[in-house]
Amino acid sequence: MTLVTLGVGDLGRAIAFSSSLGWTPHPTSVEGEVAFFDLGGMVLALWDRHKLAADSGVSDSGGWGGVTLAHNVRDSEEVEAILGAAVAVGARLARAGAATPWGGYSGVFVDPDGHPWEVAVNPGWPLDEDGRPRL
Repeated sequence: MTLVTLGVGDLGRAIAFSSSLGWTPHPTSVEGEVAFFDLGGMVLALWDRHKLAADSGVSDSGGWGGVTLAHNVRDSEEVEAILGAAVAVGARLARAGAATPWGGYSGVFVDPDGHPWEVAVNPGWPLDEDGRPRL
């Protein structure tokens, strides 16, 4: 997978939220239409939720779509920092950071558009120098 597009209700708010997590909109973004973020080997796109639904040929019921996004980091302190930063700019903390049964550490926030994000340290997936997990 090389691209994930999230449908959003307010593009400006979604860009500000993503930027607050440390990501910078890519210059190929189209102001007022779509924002792209280079996440080191993968692209995150933010696009109007209704336009995305129409383009994808689905009916938008407004509910959770059975997908949770994840962001792996190097240590529990980074998990806590990202959870805190997300909540500070409007996310809802769905699950506080804590040790996991599989030997890691993770927590979950839900962004202002309702997308759940897990932030995790997974000792079985070490991150390379660019922050990419190695299975």
